[in-house]
Amino acid sequence: MEFKHKHIIALRDLNKAEIELLLSTAENMREVNSRDIKKVPTLRGKTIINLFYEASTRTRTSFELAGKRLSADTVNISTSTSSSTKGETLSDTALNLLAMKPDIIVMRHSVSGSHYYLANKINCSIINAGDGAHEHPSQGLLDMLTMKDKFGRLDGLKVAIVGDIAHSRVARSNIQGLTKLGSSVYLAGPPTMMPPGVERLGNVTVCATMKEAIQDADVVMMLRIQQERQGKTLMPNAREYSRYFGLNPENVKWAKPNAMVMHPGPINRGVEMSSFVVDGDQSWILKQVENGVAVRMSMLYHVCGGELE
Repeated sequence: MEFKHKHIIALRDLNKAEIELLLSTAENMREVNSRDIKKVPTLRGKTIINLFYEASTRTRTSFELAGKRLSADTVNISTSTSSSTKGETLSDTALNLLAMKPDIIVMRHSVSGSHYYLANKINCSIINAGDGAHEHPSQGLLDMLTMKDKFGRLDGLKVAIVGDIAHSRVARSNIQGLTKLGSSVYLAGPPTMMPPGVERLGNVTVCATMKEAIQDADVVMMLRIQQERQGKTLMPNAREYSRYFGLNPENVKWAKPNAMVMHPGPINRGVEMSSFVVDGDQSWILKQVENGVAVRMSMLYHVCGGELE
């Protein structure tokens, strides 16, 4: 099928077939990443600007690698060294960048919905690398691809997402994608970190305890406590949080014996997860990072076009 979207801003905007197309293309892109020379001419002559208003390691690096492995010209802009520190607005920054004729702008921004605002002002493609507490579509896609690697399917899986749901764009993208592809999503976290009306995001079950969420789960996805978005503390302290909502060698046994453990990173070891679990046999965290490059190659390809070898 043809991917008809000019932008990828939220998995909410995509249907099941479109998500499956992005995942299928990502599976093909992984062959490029396994070569000695990791380069194809798919997007030769295209220009991609990575515009990050927030700190990032995995997302920014993998988008840069994805563009370069598809032979695009990639430019990275950190707002700490840009004119935004002098008071330039997002709109003016985008319009000035657009004057340089890029084909894609990959942006991370702290304001939810900023990508929709930008898409109405400029005529190049926009890919969302995370906006506030709204969505993080590439993370949702790479998480789904990683689950599919292990189980060969997404339909019928029980996926537990535990932690700071209220401020997690990762949780929202996963809820949108997983429920469309047939997974059952169970949420758990402190009541102060559970957004009201979260059930409206998709077919999800909100659990009163962590045990209820991860009992017999196929996937346990832990989330980072996002204190930078909370404005004020929503928990007594890290030790108390870890006691009730941290994943450790004992409570991970509540999940299925072959359950996979995931985390979008960065990990606060000893808070969200113990090091034993992070580095254990059930951890697929580094596989998530590996799949991130292939997924972002797929996203760039489908919004920009090109011929696959």
